[in-house]
Amino acid sequence: MDILLVASAFNSLSQRIHAELTDLGHHVDVALAVRGPDAVRAAVRARRPELIIAPMLRTALPDDVWQRHTCLIVHPGPLGDRGPSSLDWAIAEQAPTWGVTVLQAEAAMDAGAVWANEPFEVAPVGKSDLYRNEAADAAVTAVHRAVRRYADGSYKPLPQSDPAIRSRVVWRDVFTQERRRIDWTADDTDTVVRKLRGADSQPGVLDEIRGREVFLHGGHPEGELRGVPGELLATRAGAVCRATRDGAVWIPELRPRRNSGDPAPFRRPAADVLADPALPESPAPLEPAPGRRTWSDIRYRQHGDVGLVTFSFPGGAMSTDHCRRLLAAYEYALARPTRVLVLGGRRDFFSNGIHLNVIEAAPDPAVESWANLDAMDDLVEAVLRTTDRLVVAALGGNAAAGGVMLALAADEVWCRSGAVLNPHYRRMGLYGSEFWTYSLPRRAGAETARRLTEEAQPVSAVTAARLGLVDRLVPVPAQDFTAEVERLAAALAGAPDLDRRIAAKAEARRADEEARPLATYRAEELARMHALFFDPGAAYHVLRADFVRKVPGGAR
Repeated sequence: MDILLVASAFNSLSQRIHAELTDLGHHVDVALAVRGPDAVRAAVRARRPELIIAPMLRTALPDDVWQRHTCLIVHPGPLGDRGPSSLDWAIAEQAPTWGVTVLQAEAAMDAGAVWANEPFEVAPVGKSDLYRNEAADAAVTAVHRAVRRYADGSYKPLPQSDPAIRSRVVWRDVFTQERRRIDWTADDTDTVVRKLRGADSQPGVLDEIRGREVFLHGGHPEGELRGVPGELLATRAGAVCRATRDGAVWIPELRPRRNSGDPAPFRRPAADVLADPALPESPAPLEPAPGRRTWSDIRYRQHGDVGLVTFSFPGGAMSTDHCRRLLAAYEYALARPTRVLVLGGRRDFFSNGIHLNVIEAAPDPAVESWANLDAMDDLVEAVLRTTDRLVVAALGGNAAAGGVMLALAADEVWCRSGAVLNPHYRRMGLYGSEFWTYSLPRRAGAETARRLTEEAQPVSAVTAARLGLVDRLVPVPAQDFTAEVERLAAALAGAPDLDRRIAAKAEARRADEEARPLATYRAEELARMHALFFDPGAAYHVLRADFVRKVPGGAR
């Protein structure tokens, strides 16, 4: 079937639906609604789709489009739910379950006939994590069901006037900043964390810090640090700790208001935005004491012969500092007596490569791009040169660009079945590094590597496994991924042929090094990237700025 996706952005859900419908044999195109209604009309005329699906839409479809074509809207709310802030309400009201509804577009918002709906459990995580995982799993299930029903031709969508739906119809208004507002003197830690998590990616929680209005992004509880409610207590790994009525929270990122005069009014590590050298650093050990309630973006655990380096960076972006700290943790893990080392293993993003927001905010973005890439290459090279144990990259969520290549440096790649991979750099105008010219052809073959990097399309976990990029699919809900990875890693560590595999791996690395040293791959890739970073006219600089500053109609 010819299907057109109309979306306000080619975001994680749009990419996943694109990839999975393509896997099923459908021909799928994308039209970005931010380019205006005429662009949507032109795309419909040019492609003549049999079905239009809107996975994520902030504006209404043109009337003449939904009146002439069957258009299915993916709404992240349960049956009968209407309104633009559905997931925000689910988190604020601590709903145990929620849902996704696929309904037909009509004049009234979210009021069309229902083609499919699917419930999901609301995990105690941030809204963006919930959206990319439990909600996305439900959305894909519902979309597949709706597409099958449409293709069958006999299914009649259920109008919302039907008694089964009419009694459940409820309109939920836009979740305003007034509702998100934190009262630092009255709200307890759990309430503050819930408010922060309900706006972790967008739109953030508007607040004031030392007379300066900023949006707060993300929140994690702290069990030991204390202070006057609202007081800043410490920094850690770019985050700041702020006291609540009964404890404290860690806030990883801040965003200055657009009209604040700040030259970088976009999400950045909180400590970078505040730039307060007087705030003390409160380092977190890689292996915190049992029961310690605190936040750290990198941790190490060991169970018998298995070591696990887990990490989670906002949006999957890895700055120079992130890369260097993760490399230090990896080297710490290598000093421990294990036979299997797992890198990753948390739910949600694995890695999306270098940190474009930090780069854009830097005094010299070219210099920071170069430093960030060099640090990323150091990390990937350390993984590639590990020959005394098996290394597993465990992807609980999406990965892109250098993040995919970090995973491919491992001996095995385990991927949650709902993840999406973007093994390319082209949409940011880059050639790429992270030893991709070694790792990608080694796994997928030269021709497939060329196609993946040139076509620059998202691929599902299933397709990634078929192409050789993924060794094991892990078909579990996001909340079960970490436990399942630990179980699988323990089984791998106990496998009778593990010593043989480790020896064979070391021999293969020696042979590859003799044929062509890793240093050669790195030097050739970095030469291409250096030319792009330090060319003021390179498309990368415009594409990066548009992406970070969310310029409408920027790079997909």
